[in-house]
Parts: sequence; C-alpha cells; structure tokens
Amino acid sequence: MAKSKITDEEALAFHLEPTPGKFEIRATVPMTTQRDLSLAYSPGVAVPCEAIAENPETAYDYTNKGNLVAVISNGTAVLGLGNLGALGSKPVMEGKAVLFKRFADVNSIDIELDTEDPEEFCRAVKLMGPTFGGINLEDIKAPECFIIEQRLKEEMDIPVFHDDQHGTAVICAAGLINALHLSGKKIEDVKIVLNGAGAAGIACIELLKRMGARHENCIVCDTKGVIYQGRTEGMNQWKSAHAVKTELRSLEEAMVGADVFLGVSVKGAVTQDMVAAMADNPVIFAMANPDPEITPEEAHEVRMDAIVATGRSDYPNQVNNVLGFPYLFRGALDIHARAINDEMKIACARALAELAREDVPDEVALAYGKALSFGRDYIIPTPFDPRLIHRIPAAVAKAGMDTGAARRPIIDMDAYELTLKSRMDPTASILRSMNTRARSAQSRMIFAEGDDPRVLRAAVTYQRSGFGKALVVGRSDDVKAKLEAAGLGDAVRELEVVNAANTTHLPAYKDFLYERLQRKGFDQKDVHRLAARDRHVFAALMLAHGHGDALVSGATRKSAHVLERINHVFDADAAHGAAGITAVLHKNRIVLIGDTLVHEWPDEEDLADIATRAAGVARHMGLDPRVAFVSFSTFGYPVSERAEKMHLASDVLDRRGVDFEYEGEMTVDVALNAQAQKSYPFSRLTGPANILIVPARHSASISVKLMQEMAGATVIGPILTGVNKPIQICSTVSTANDILNMAVLAACGIG
Repeated sequence: MAKSKITDEEALAFHLEPTPGKFEIRATVPMTTQRDLSLAYSPGVAVPCEAIAENPETAYDYTNKGNLVAVISNGTAVLGLGNLGALGSKPVMEGKAVLFKRFADVNSIDIELDTEDPEEFCRAVKLMGPTFGGINLEDIKAPECFIIEQRLKEEMDIPVFHDDQHGTAVICAAGLINALHLSGKKIEDVKIVLNGAGAAGIACIELLKRMGARHENCIVCDTKGVIYQGRTEGMNQWKSAHAVKTELRSLEEAMVGADVFLGVSVKGAVTQDMVAAMADNPVIFAMANPDPEITPEEAHEVRMDAIVATGRSDYPNQVNNVLGFPYLFRGALDIHARAINDEMKIACARALAELAREDVPDEVALAYGKALSFGRDYIIPTPFDPRLIHRIPAAVAKAGMDTGAARRPIIDMDAYELTLKSRMDPTASILRSMNTRARSAQSRMIFAEGDDPRVLRAAVTYQRSGFGKALVVGRSDDVKAKLEAAGLGDAVRELEVVNAANTTHLPAYKDFLYERLQRKGFDQKDVHRLAARDRHVFAALMLAHGHGDALVSGATRKSAHVLERINHVFDADAAHGAAGITAVLHKNRIVLIGDTLVHEWPDEEDLADIATRAAGVARHMGLDPRVAFVSFSTFGYPVSERAEKMHLASDVLDRRGVDFEYEGEMTVDVALNAQAQKSYPFSRLTGPANILIVPARHSASISVKLMQEMAGATVIGPILTGVNKPIQICSTVSTANDILNMAVLAACGIG
C-alpha cells in the first residue's frame, strides 16, 4: 500500500484555509431576538451567577465548565522539535484541542504561556482554574514538567494531566498487559529495561510499578547508562527514585536476559545484538518518535518470537496517546472529578487491553483494509474503534467513583454508556473507512477537467495521499502553467497528462463511439468531434477501454450536461436503472437523499429502484439502510395524488422482497425524529431513517442545497450508482477537497 506524502505547502494550506487555525467557537443557544440576548447576558445571566456564587457545584449545570478542558503549554518541548517557544507550539495545542473534540466530544481551548519559569507557569494556570473542568499539560520539558504537574495537582481541585507523561504510560501499560498475556508471563516476575528517563519514561515505569512490577526488576537507563544506587552524574530526584542496586552500567548489559524493553529515547538506541540477548518471547516497545529505537523488521530478523510495538501508525501495535487522553478526560469530566488518579489510569489501561482481546467490529476491519484479531500484531486497539467512546470513559468513571475522586457519581451506568455512544460522530469513521479502502484499491483515477485549478489540486492530493495514479485530461503546457500558479510546480512531473493528441487509442475510441451512436443521429464527423474535443466524452472512453479505473468530472459544467456526455459512452440513464444519491453530513449524522441526478419525475417503480440503489450505497459506506419515502403527507393524510406514488413505492418493495428496512409515505420529521416516530408504532422502521427518497429531482436538489447553504452541511455527491464503471460527477461549486472526496468514492467503487 502506498504511503501518503504531505508537502510543506499542503500543511500550511490546511492550517490557512478556509480560515486560519483549526477550530472556531459557536453558540449553543439561540442568539437572534432581544429576549435571547437578555437571557444570555444582562439581566438574565444574573440568576445563574448568583446560584453559582451560593453553590459553586452548580457551575457544572449552568456553564460549559463540565465539558471544557484547557490544553496548556509553554512550548519548551514541542513534539520532536525542541524548544519552539509558546507561540511556536500553538498549532500543536490547537491540534490537541481538535483531537479532544473528534474522539471524545470534549470541548477544549489551547492556552500558550510565555514563560519558562515553573512558578509563573503554575500561578497562571491555577488562576484560570474556575474556567475549566480539567487541565491537559502538553510539551513541557523535563524536569520542569514534573514540578509543574505536581504543584498544580496539589493546588487545584480539577484534574491536571500531563499527557506526554501519563498518556504514553497508559497506552504502554495496556499494550504490556496483553503482550505479557500472550507470552505467558506475569508483571511481578518480568525484568523490565527502560531507556529514556524523561517525562514519558519516568511515568511509564511508575505506572507499571503501581500495577505490580517490582522495583528491583526495573532497570532505568538514560544517556549516561544505568541509573544505579550511588550514581551522581546527571541525576535528579525523579531519576533517583528509580535507582537500583546493581553492577550493570550500560543499556547493552541491562538488556541481557530482559523480558521487556521500553524505549522513549532515540532512533537506533537498540541493536540487534541487544535484542538477541533478551529472554524468550521478549516484549519490545520502541516508542521513540518519529523513528523507533529499533524497527520491527530489525528486531524480528534476530528474534521471531518478539512482540514489538512502536509509536508509528505504519507498523502494527501503535502506542498512540489518542487512545487515552480523550477518554480519560471524558470519564473524569462526567463525574466532575477532582483529579485523574492512578486507579483511573490503570482502569483505562485495563479497559483498552480487554477491548483488544475481543472480536474486532467489521467496520474497523473495513477501515483498515484488513482483518484484525488479538495476537502478536494486535495487542492495542486501533484509534478508530467505535467502541472506545463508550467502553473506556465508563471504566475511568467507575474507578473515579470507587476511589472518591467523583463529585457527582453516575447512578445508571447503562444509561451513561448510551449517552457516550450518542457522542460518537459516525461520519468520521465512514469517511476514514472510504479513505482506507481507496488507498487499498490503488485506482488509476481519471480527472476529466485538467484545465481547472481545483481539479488539478485534487489530482495532486489524490496521488500524494497514496490513493493511486492520477490521470489528468488536458494540455501539458496548460496543466503546467496552472499548477505553477497554484504553487504546485513540483507536481508537474508527478501527474500523467492525457489528451486526444498524445494517445494512440483515438481510432479505437472513435470506432467504439460510432458503434453506439450511429443510429442516434451522429455521423463520423460528429463522433470525431466528441471523441477528440470533448473532455468528458474522451475521459469516459478512456474508462470504457480500461485505460483508467474510475472517473471524476463535473467541476466545470452542469451535472446534466456531463451526464448527457457520459451517456454517449455508458448506459447511465433512468431507463437502465442509474440513479444519483447525495450524502448529507450534518451534526454527527449522515443521510442519503435520492434521486438528485438522473430521474426527473420518477414513478413508484423508479422510486423503488432508487431506494434499492441508495441501500447499496449505504451498505458500501458501512450503514445499515433504513429507507423513508418522504412527502408532505404521512401514511395517507393529507390525501393527495402527488403523494400516492410515495405510498405505492413501499408496495413495490414488498413485492420485490428486498432485504432492508423501508416505510412511507411520511414527512421528513417523522422519518428523522425518533420522538415523532413514536406516534406511529406500526411503522416498520426501527429507528430514524438514513435514506430519504424524495418525489422528484427538483425536491431533491432543493433539499440538498438548502441544507448546504442554511445549515452548513457537508455534501458528498451526487453519487452516480447503477453504472457498470465507477463514475462520479461533482458540482460546479465544488472545492478541491469536494472533488477529492468524489475521487475517493469512485476509487472505493461506491456507486
């Protein structure tokens, strides 16, 4: 599978567009009328202010404190980049805030403090305490990070958590539980060697000791060798706590007979000879970033029995902090915790370990393009496992309640797990699944409109993201000029530019087209003009002859025109069962709407066809299809012959015996609102519909564009389905990212 290539220009553009930075703040209450403003501010705001002053605990009820975490840094140890300063760390802290939201629906604000003085830092954070439900410290160098975290934990009554320390430790502990389980060893018996006595290393060894590892069995090394009792060089109080009585002086000596190696140090710190000297079934967690102390390939060359984990996503067993910190804070916030204690961290590690031992859901296997099952190459769950959101916070919350850290314990844990499930954004996992499948497919993607800069940017991103080869229909000099104007001059050599003048296949294309069109009023001159001069027809001919695997078009001409041109080459019309299905993504929901492209005024048979096509698209996306035939009436009232076909479409599906849920006719609120559905207990839908089949193309178009413009919904499509080759047609207002999404859909074969 090809690896993704990210250029400096792409990274900067990602942070610049559509607005500078990575997130914004939106109101959760109405802010339109004078009454709204009076309630939000003066005089209405006085009431909750007085309530909180009288009982501070109610701040969790009347403000966003209970779901707000501060990500705080001074930039003294930014990723692997060193001391970039407070301002230089801001993109990382914004990124952390986005991860909190994406994985656990935790609101987060980044705060960069311009000081390297621990006293000043602690004072600033402590003074901000009333604002937040938790503090996530990030990218602060050792040993100051130890001082800062300890002080703040003692002085604040909300969780303070340095993720570089404890996030790594928790995921490391989860992986080690399973690695030892597989190798038949117990934590209290194994000899552990740690290389790297900074923030993460010290936290790892301390947590493992809390879980049962014996002090005398743990050898800690730094750049000067083993930390032994009596050593004075390069020592501090945190290292001294882990000094052992030993004659060992170097990492090489310590590795002899070791059961476990933990590395949070530097690339190449471990040699094959060191690995060869370890005990049977050694466990090697080489977590240095961006490159591990020893690669899995190097370790397995000398020890096939080794279980290896790294910090990298392109190897099995990634020790990834995103498996921990979002869920630790989610559980802590939901019990209004005073702290995140060791018991909560251990509960998180054990819950992660248990999850990895269970069967992996199909959607996870689909997203990663391979089957995953508990074993030497799968000891830690993947970050995109949908069970994380409801399993890990619940375990953390329970441990917090059991240890007295909770201000407000959860009474009904089953109900709590249900609320956690509702926080998960299904659209994110669907999009990730499609991206992974596209990368696995390696489709040669034909981009028909190589004269458009948006299309060219999408083509470059498609290829650099590792999805496959991008074939651009256009003139080489024009493509070169437009890429250079877009700041992508270096991509000129990467793309393959194709046109009628530089292909040897034009005669075959024209013969094929004449065969299809000779009885439809087209002579050979017409056919030559279409094949040689119309980019949409030329691109479709490439696809029909196997000179590409999929096609994206439509960014420069209206979809009806593009579809007409494609129909010269393919049977992509209503008569042959084609349909256009648009995916609308909004507020953690995805709804498919059809037909948005092909059928002008479908009858009940057509509607049943569209529903079946839409159900196929839904399943390709990992959704369980629930179809609603929507109208302005619900189950026969008000009576209208215009609504009758929506009712009859269900009867057609009854006769066909399809294998998905469907119901109708009904209004949109009854289709999508679980509360409204309760008024119709006889309905065959078991939950809100995720497919809406509308009466005509005009109502489909109005619905989609209204959602896009008024609600800010993300729209993918229309997805052309029912054609024997993957073809996707963009809209003329598509951004480069929209065009890329359509290419990904085509590469997945969705349609």
